[in-house]
Amino acid sequence: MVIKKLSLINFKNHSELNFDFSAQINCFVGNNGVGKTNVLDALHYLSVGKSFLGNSDFNNINTGLDFFVIQSEILNEEKEDIIKILQPKDSKKVIRKNDKSYDRLADHIGYLPSVMISPYDSNLISDSGESRRKFLDAMISQTDSSYLFDLIQYQKTIQQRNALLKYFAKNRSFDKDSLEIYDEPVSTYGTRIFEKRKDFVRKLNPIVQYYYEIISGGKENVNVIYESHLLTENFFSLLSQSIEKDRVLTYTSKGTHKDDLLFEMNGNSIKKIGSQGQQKSFLIALKLAQINRIKELTGKSPILLLDDIFDKLDDTRVSQLIELVNKEKFGQIFITDTHKERTENVVKRINEESRIFEI
Repeated sequence: MVIKKLSLINFKNHSELNFDFSAQINCFVGNNGVGKTNVLDALHYLSVGKSFLGNSDFNNINTGLDFFVIQSEILNEEKEDIIKILQPKDSKKVIRKNDKSYDRLADHIGYLPSVMISPYDSNLISDSGESRRKFLDAMISQTDSSYLFDLIQYQKTIQQRNALLKYFAKNRSFDKDSLEIYDEPVSTYGTRIFEKRKDFVRKLNPIVQYYYEIISGGKENVNVIYESHLLTENFFSLLSQSIEKDRVLTYTSKGTHKDDLLFEMNGNSIKKIGSQGQQKSFLIALKLAQINRIKELTGKSPILLLDDIFDKLDDTRVSQLIELVNKEKFGQIFITDTHKERTENVVKRINEESRIFEI
């Protein structure tokens, strides 16, 4: 998969921008605040239909205007596809492939897989389990449409169960039979999600270790550990055992929506014992492992979006990273940086076609 062209209209701070990309390395350079990351965010939209920064679609319309458009020309094996994303300020977002609108966003996920490496990755280590669950779900969803379906259905069912628990609390009533209606769908969807997460993390782990050793040159043993209530209990038992607790809390306290990932180094939490350099190397290894798994499972090379990594890694490590990605034939690379000269020097050391765009 290669993005050949990209055009933006009224997207964030860009009134109109057009790009003709290299099939290999593309760099966006310019001062802070000019909108380099916004271009990467537009590419992320092409992949998963939403902002990687978590902004609402309406907030991404250029201030005071009525819509934004992201359009691209993508080389998909031997044919070219046109992907167009239109967000009016007064109606829902539309994603079209070759002038045909998708009925659901989920139908587009996986068409153009992507992996983002950005300063926000540190949140995966420092934040709550929710950010790590979202990361895991995003990884698997790009490779497995049935997983995404199960995830959407599971989340809907949990929301309905929670709404009923809140209704009981508000009305000082309780009907166990009504609540147990949700046991079967929650258990069915949740167990399938659990099995796929467990298998995905098991296969991801040795790849993370492999890339960590290459990037860091370190001898530390790193691990991604999957934590879930379902490792020790089946879903029906979990729901049955926690029913009184759920009544008091007015939400479903156990299930795959409470899963987490533990990041360890030499058997200890990397958050507690890892230096900044070790944590950065681990996160990059994790993202490279993600690329590897997506490519292995889908046969597609994900686009790699590298946001502001020069300020997080020294030039040598950036060069190593880009050379490694090219050597592994991972796919098209997009980089942002504030210093054109620095970018040019790194790109020159790599014998690949590149283009540098000043924003």
